[in-house]
Amino acid sequence: MDFTIFSSLLVLLQLIAVIIVVAYLLTRSRIFPEILDGKPTFRTQIILILLFGALSIYGTLSGIDFLGAKINVRDLGPMLAGLLAGPYVGIGAGLIGAAHRLTLGGFTVYSCSIATVFAGLFGGLIWLQQKKKFAGTTIAVLFAILMEGFHMALTLAMCRPFDQALAVVSMVSLPMILANAAGMFVFALMVENLQNERRMQAERDTLMREMERKNTELAIAAEIQQSFLPDTIDQVEGFDIAARSVMAKEVGGDFFDVIPLEVLPLGKGHLGIMIADVSGKGIPAALFMALSRIVVRVNATWYSSKPAQAIRDANTIISHDSRSGMFVTLFYGYLDSESRVLTFVNAGHNPPIHYHAVDGSFSELEATGIAMGAMDDAEYTQETARLASGDLLILYTDGITEAENSSLDMFGLDRFREVIQASGQRSAKEISDEILRAVKSFTGDHPQSDDITLMVIRSM
Repeated sequence: MDFTIFSSLLVLLQLIAVIIVVAYLLTRSRIFPEILDGKPTFRTQIILILLFGALSIYGTLSGIDFLGAKINVRDLGPMLAGLLAGPYVGIGAGLIGAAHRLTLGGFTVYSCSIATVFAGLFGGLIWLQQKKKFAGTTIAVLFAILMEGFHMALTLAMCRPFDQALAVVSMVSLPMILANAAGMFVFALMVENLQNERRMQAERDTLMREMERKNTELAIAAEIQQSFLPDTIDQVEGFDIAARSVMAKEVGGDFFDVIPLEVLPLGKGHLGIMIADVSGKGIPAALFMALSRIVVRVNATWYSSKPAQAIRDANTIISHDSRSGMFVTLFYGYLDSESRVLTFVNAGHNPPIHYHAVDGSFSELEATGIAMGAMDDAEYTQETARLASGDLLILYTDGITEAENSSLDMFGLDRFREVIQASGQRSAKEISDEILRAVKSFTGDHPQSDDITLMVIRSM
């Protein structure tokens, strides 16, 4: 008997393989997405009834005769139909399978036919209980096992002679339960994999849309931020001024400014210059940069030739509005072309480099106060520096000196000074271009990790 059970199971598994192939083709059809959504149309329901009804008939015809009964997988088609599309579809497929079974006769004809209809009904009820969704592998397999157990119980309750019914159940119960459970398991895995594919695709689509939206927003933000930087550098008599800014990301926290005389007049031959570096990167730094730039600009115009007072009041405003712990290092200077004197405040920024043409020496314009936004009552003092003919003043952010190559070596202040000294006789723009070229040559393919901003002032 063990061999017979084993042989029966092999035959049933072969039947299951055919049913699974058909079911797989269904999962790849155009109608299956609406099934997964729990909204099969009337046309789709008719197709499913006919398809799974046909599979139920196939499961009967290909079964194994034993003592006037058939070892089969007839119930699998209606079970799948109910689990996929509800009780109407399950019952419809079950009625097709049951009608065919009635034509075959035999002492188990009524119990087998009734069980087939109930297989579709119970599958549909589970579909409803799962809110019109496929129940998942565990529930589906347990349902297949319990349904075949119910089938065996009906056979024992309805079929006579009882001894023959008991012999049939003893022989067919194990292979039928195992075969139907195996078929249900494979199909349920296919459905779950397809659901996972759809979910991942939906997540990818959502992510792509979000990325496109953010890229669009970043492009707009970058365009807006770029508009903050002067398109052209206003020149003042006796000086040649050039500036560049290269962001590490779409937007950043570095900025420079040359206050346009035609918009905010400080007086003939006077010019305000500014360079700054906001802590952090990306959108937050860009927003803080916009705030800082506007506040400093307004105060610089109001106080005209008094940089210390301008930065003091600007710091108070920025500190009150800075709730995120961000701050900005800034250098602001008031340049008088007649006296060639720069009156400046250095709020914790990298000391600008003053190259003295007369002897080739360097000096630095050291800090005269702390970074803006760190303390609302910070005090700032102003200092002066005279720019003799041929002198250079280089304002920069730490994206230059801290630029790294693939070995994580930094460009450093020494290399910076060497480039300045070697190109000291050129125009401000040429010197600016040469500095940026030297930094790029040093870093090579290593990605830029920080914003780079540079302003070159050449005294004529």
